Amino acid sequence: MASRAISVKVATIKVIKSLEDKLEQIQKDYANQEQYEAQYQEAFKAWQKQLFDYAVSNVANATNVRTNYRTWNNILNVDFDITTNGTDFPAEPKRDFTQMHQHTYNEMVEEISNAIRILKMTDEETVNATTFKSIAKYL
Repeated sequence: MASRAISVKVATIKVIKSLEDKLEQIQKDYANQEQYEAQYQEAFKAWQKQLFDYAVSNVANATNVRTNYRTWNNILNVDFDITTNGTDFPAEPKRDFTQMHQHTYNEMVEEISNAIRILKMTDEETVNATTFKSIAKYL
């Protein structure tokens, strides 16, 4: 199946507005990233507690029980398998945000800012395909 190129003319003003919105969103998400991660870690710890409670309540169904006692520090390790039916098993929390490293953030902000500056300087009413292709990943 052959693919065909899409030929669309997009107004420069709309592209600038869209890039400005994206830049604002990236900056907001990056600023709140630590807060989002803290909320995720809290939910993850609660999920681990649910897993422990689930395992303890179903220990009678355990198979393949393995134990290891370390006499030098008096620690007993117990490992076992529990077959689940999947319906009452606690669901693992998901990160509903994108984690972004400092260098990735800096690169994205710089590229978007440069694109906005360049597009604001042009007299063209529409963005050409080459320019649009280079900024499309941010829109």
